[in-house]
Amino acid sequence: MEIKEIVKEKYGQAALRASRGEGNAQCGASGCCGPEAGTTEIWDPITANLYDEQQKQGVPDEAILASLGCGNPTALAALHEGEVVLDLGSGGGIDVLLSARRVGERGKAYGLDMTDEMLALARANQKRAGVKNVEFLKGEIEAIPLPDNTVDVVISNCVINLSADKDAVLREAFRVLKPGGRFAVSDVVVRGEAPAEVRRNMEMWVGCIAGALSEEDYRAKLKAAGFEGIGIEPTRVYTIEDARQFLAAEGVDVDRMAAEVEGKFMSAFVRAVKPAGRSGCGPSCCC
Repeated sequence: MEIKEIVKEKYGQAALRASRGEGNAQCGASGCCGPEAGTTEIWDPITANLYDEQQKQGVPDEAILASLGCGNPTALAALHEGEVVLDLGSGGGIDVLLSARRVGERGKAYGLDMTDEMLALARANQKRAGVKNVEFLKGEIEAIPLPDNTVDVVISNCVINLSADKDAVLREAFRVLKPGGRFAVSDVVVRGEAPAEVRRNMEMWVGCIAGALSEEDYRAKLKAAGFEGIGIEPTRVYTIEDARQFLAAEGVDVDRMAAEVEGKFMSAFVRAVKPAGRSGCGPSCCC
């Protein structure tokens, strides 16, 4: 099964669970969401405690339950009154609803998702929250269904790492941003090199690491898409202790691989800017 179909299936299941009022501690290992259903593993630090109580106020419980992110881009991105925001892979809509609150009635927040169940849940959450300045779009993040130069800020929460064509995602983000627009996403990033065995074991713990770029590759791909002002700021660095219980149950010699894990796998806030003088596509495509 292709990565895209696996993601659709897993996130569709997660949406259905959230709509029933169930959490996603065991939503499967294809994304930033924990071990397979049926295991005894309790969810770990990757998705835990991303939103404070003030942010949760006025947000439907179903949107919080459906959150499978690894960060909180709405807390880190500079969103201003009247701006247009696009969330890539918007899921149950929590980051879209929070962005809509930040940009106010004169602004707008778009959510883009390819999973029908998540879109249905997000639209229901929008209705529950009574938010008007929001629109959820069906589509893929490699082919954003918006015109060139229409968005002030592109956000995303642990979704770009799931794409099999990250270059296309970044080119599309660049295309829809207005000149001077900002790219501000949370994502899983690998710092430096990790031995293949270590990476396989960490992927077994949480599948979103499977598609994670290294810091160097992320910077290079953003630059190739046309971005400047690129920065990668760690928000959570995962330790071997975070994964110890799960990996030990799988027969992995945790202590032996500990030194190769420390400081290598992290959630990060990735930011970049579309140059003010540029419109349309980046340098790697023809318009």
